[in-house]
Amino acid sequence: MQPIDLLIEARWVVPVEPHGVVFEHHAVAVDGGRIVALLPVADARARYVPRERVVLDEHALIPGLVNAHTHNPMTLMRGLADDLPLMRWLQEHIWPAEAKAIGPEFVRDGIELAVAEMLRGGTTCCSENYFFPDVQAATYRRLGFRAMVGLPIIEFPSAWAATRDEYFDRGLAVHDEFRGEPLLGTSFAPHAPYTVSDESFERIRLLSDQLDLPVHLHLHETAHEVEDAKRERGARPFARMQSLGIVNDHLIAVHMTQLTDAEIAACAEAGVAVVHCPESNLKLASGFCPAEKLRRAGVKLAIGTDGCASNNDLDMFGEMRTAALLAKAVAEDASALDAASALRAATLGGAFALGWSERVGSIEAGKQADLAAVRLDDIETQPLYNVVSQLVYVTGRQQVSDVWIAGARKLRDRVLPDVDLGEVREKARRWRERIAGAA
Repeated sequence: MQPIDLLIEARWVVPVEPHGVVFEHHAVAVDGGRIVALLPVADARARYVPRERVVLDEHALIPGLVNAHTHNPMTLMRGLADDLPLMRWLQEHIWPAEAKAIGPEFVRDGIELAVAEMLRGGTTCCSENYFFPDVQAATYRRLGFRAMVGLPIIEFPSAWAATRDEYFDRGLAVHDEFRGEPLLGTSFAPHAPYTVSDESFERIRLLSDQLDLPVHLHLHETAHEVEDAKRERGARPFARMQSLGIVNDHLIAVHMTQLTDAEIAACAEAGVAVVHCPESNLKLASGFCPAEKLRRAGVKLAIGTDGCASNNDLDMFGEMRTAALLAKAVAEDASALDAASALRAATLGGAFALGWSERVGSIEAGKQADLAAVRLDDIETQPLYNVVSQLVYVTGRQQVSDVWIAGARKLRDRVLPDVDLGEVREKARRWRERIAGAA
């Protein structure tokens, strides 16, 4: 018999790949942080001698959820300026508050709060888009959380950088410092077409190709953005990105609520990944991403929460449900973005968007053991006819019991063994007093 680190035996295993399949009474064998095998429990017990065995009698074991677009330090701004349109929200509230609060400590403390929330909701990986990427990366590394850290590019000065060259120089230094970290990656994170120049995009395109880095970009978030671009530049932002060479298989395009059929086809042909952030888009009245059209066209579709200042949570179970329901309304088709496809977008779709589909996103031999266990015996999830439908349309994040990242247990029966929740709460309270006082 073969010794291994960990054997997780579950009532159901939902591997995501193959698509829509559910295995009952199966086990996942893990060794050295990687999945060794997925097989029936009886076979696993006959083949392996685990150093640790976890038995999940009434749980579904799923891949860890991938939050493909977020601004996690902004968790400290949760609820700061609600019920406002996007540009007023940004210009009159968020940007002024950031100018007074942002710095290394704000970023560190916000990420600590966000990681605790994400782990308790079954999320094991995020794609980050904020300032001070050096602090972000160091914090994610310390917490053992998988993250794609964005290197911010914007045309106006911030607490992170004063000039265009400084944004590039400091960002590339962060890439060099953390490039060997097993749980971390970097992407270029130009804010949006309306805040980044052609010269910066041209430089990003060149460096993205040279370094093989994704480009994480807010794009076609609102009709207002598109109309302004047409009036000021004579072209839609997507067309401008095409002319600059940004529309390719490195592009992670976030929001994409304003799309023509031709633009959808261009995304599919170029290999663009689209991150759907339904709850943020609904809350800010930004528009509706045509998720089902994108999926049917073959576009890589992922799901993100956006930041807590505009959502106001990091609940990927809630986001999956909203994405599936909204897709049906937008497509006027009850079969649109079915449960299995929504779960795929929140797991393997996010991994594809980040360029990490060979590492995470599904329960397959050879991949990193990023896993989440979800209790399905609660009264709210009874009776149970279809596991995948129950996960998407019924399950709440409070039903996540256990989480592993690269085989390391990060949540144990709803307890975070590596996090002092009292300290996290106290830091959040101090930031609330500071930010509210400044406002």
